Amino acid sequence: MGTPLGGMTVPARRVVVVVLDSAGVGALPDAGRYGDNGVNTLRHVIETTGCSLPNLEQMGLFNVVFPERRRESGVSIPPGLYGKMASKTAGKDTLAGHWELMGVILDRPFPVYPQGFPSGLITSFEKGIGRKVLGNRAASGTAIIEELGQTHLATGCPIVYTSADSVFQVAAHKEVILVEELYRICTIARGLLTGEHGVARVIARPFVGELGNFQRTSRRDFSLPPPRPTYLEKMRDAGIPLIGVGKISEIFSGRGIDKTFPTENNADGMKYTLVALDGLKAGFVFVNLIDFDMSYGHRNDPTGYAEALAVFDDFLPELKSALNRDDVLFITADHGCDPTMPGTDHTREYVPVLGWSPAMECSIELETRETFADLGKTVAELLGLFLVGPGCGFTYLIDWCARGALVDRS
Repeated sequence: MGTPLGGMTVPARRVVVVVLDSAGVGALPDAGRYGDNGVNTLRHVIETTGCSLPNLEQMGLFNVVFPERRRESGVSIPPGLYGKMASKTAGKDTLAGHWELMGVILDRPFPVYPQGFPSGLITSFEKGIGRKVLGNRAASGTAIIEELGQTHLATGCPIVYTSADSVFQVAAHKEVILVEELYRICTIARGLLTGEHGVARVIARPFVGELGNFQRTSRRDFSLPPPRPTYLEKMRDAGIPLIGVGKISEIFSGRGIDKTFPTENNADGMKYTLVALDGLKAGFVFVNLIDFDMSYGHRNDPTGYAEALAVFDDFLPELKSALNRDDVLFITADHGCDPTMPGTDHTREYVPVLGWSPAMECSIELETRETFADLGKTVAELLGLFLVGPGCGFTYLIDWCARGALVDRS
């Protein structure tokens, strides 16, 4: 049965949005305010490494990344759509980017603490957890654990640190502070970090091993909840099944998500995307692939970034083959994290939007969209729901590419 959509009938379908975390495609006009002039994550990764991405290229990615080559490449773009989206939200955080995709636009960025957290806040935190803390400064997680790990083992004091992102990270050895206790400690931190100190994420960072060989294990994020309902919640309220893969549920504090598949890396994310589709007749699968950002962007590793892109590119045919005729796939990002530029912070960039369905019969280039929220609006429309809020859906273009195949006007 179809769902009413402006007098038309929408077939039961699945919509998949895959977020390549940090895969930006060029500096936004206000990037200079963030110290990000000249950034372009995907272009610089591809140019630096010479990586080949044939499946993404066929979806139009290189026409977005290298617009000057569009008429020179000779690449015939198969059916689908391609373009890029600008951000209207303040900042360049993972939460901000994902929230904007789902219709929540922030007017100010999350706070950051390059000099460490205020002493009064740390004192309240120590009182709340009944322990003193070590660190309290901006640092590389692996470096500060190596530096303070032995003291932590001797004292039982957790290690607190931050980064260029809006995060409050708490590291503890699993044999000193049990993981469940570390989660309790992070929950206390989350309760303190509100208002003016409302950092985007409190992150539990358990680790194992010995001095000289400490290894971090699976993290857990305690995110600030969205300040108002997102399109996810509105879709769920309308009865649309929603599945999150990766850190999607954490990013939205579980709001609007019916089922979640947590992951540790891109390999998990790709695997569970297929698992989610296999058990879903109709609805929305929202996927975050974290390695691009966490493992390569923040570590200034364009080679690793390129290799991860190539693995995802190889996976695309399998993902496409799992889609039914009326299903729609989108590939996008949430911000940039250019590994070729100085520093390890996120970068303020446009993001790509690539769309494909087995029903599409032609290709179309999207004009640059004014906000990431255009994609969330489009997802809702494809699933039969018109929403009031930021963004402008482009379902009509998908319908045009399909020449009536996706929306039955009879």
